[in-house]
Amino acid sequence: MLVLVAPGQGAQTPGFLTSWLDLPGAADRVGAWSEAIGLDLVHYGTQADADAIRDTAVAQPLLVAAGLLSAAALGIDTLAADAAGVPGAVAGHSVGEITAAAFAGVLGDTAALTLVRKRGLAMADAAAITPTGMSALLGGDPETTIPHLDKLGLTPANVNGAGQIVAAGTLEQLAALEADKPEGVRRVVPLKVAGAFHTHHMAPAVDALAHAAEALTPADPQVTYVSNKDGQTVETGAEVLKRLVGQVANPVRWDLCMETFEKLGATALIEVCPGGTLTGIAKRALPGVKTLALKTPDDLDAARELVAEHSA
Repeated sequence: MLVLVAPGQGAQTPGFLTSWLDLPGAADRVGAWSEAIGLDLVHYGTQADADAIRDTAVAQPLLVAAGLLSAAALGIDTLAADAAGVPGAVAGHSVGEITAAAFAGVLGDTAALTLVRKRGLAMADAAAITPTGMSALLGGDPETTIPHLDKLGLTPANVNGAGQIVAAGTLEQLAALEADKPEGVRRVVPLKVAGAFHTHHMAPAVDALAHAAEALTPADPQVTYVSNKDGQTVETGAEVLKRLVGQVANPVRWDLCMETFEKLGATALIEVCPGGTLTGIAKRALPGVKTLALKTPDDLDAARELVAEHSA
């Protein structure tokens, strides 16, 4: 069974969309999305520097657009249940859940981008209230690490599995973590994000996103949709949308998502552009599952072979 996954914030790098826009029709498609949401995705995906695309309000729609564009280039049609190349399940990490909702047919592409644009703006506003951030902890045991984070006032905002936890909190709390690492943690790596996402610091964004969600009419997922909240599968579009709203202030449990992939019988996992982070985790947590990250269009042929071998 094939699982299609979408990365979250921090996966973006300057110019990462450039080669994708050379594909037939891609520039026109992204241009139309840009006009729909009032953000020049072409510019930010090709010319903007690292600081510009670190901005939450820019990074989030840029990542969703890249995921949708690369999946379309791969030829995956999740809306036709009997079509070739349909994944058995979809999921996304953090903002990647909106990309996954589009893959599952819960939201159309423009609706997904409209929602993520409002999400990014709301979370950027929330992040501006207090200087906050996130850092990945490499190594260590969750049973030791999580109590240590609690002691420092930090939140385990992403429990990613394969020994990786992302801590979130104020910059002072993260500095204290760097000086006082939990036992077994080798390194503390600051992430390219502009706030303490998936913590109480994002509570002001929840109301704004809930209001934006009221204008949407979600459809029920056409393929299995696995939620960050608890790794459970979600059967209705209304519940998917409710979870998309609440997750901005609640931890991401990617470890539980991977447990669900395993229970569902996953044999292959493809991560859409800008892939790399989630496949890296899967290689450690899901031994025996073939993985492939879509980084450039050069990866498409290998990805198509994997789709043909493992899709539903």
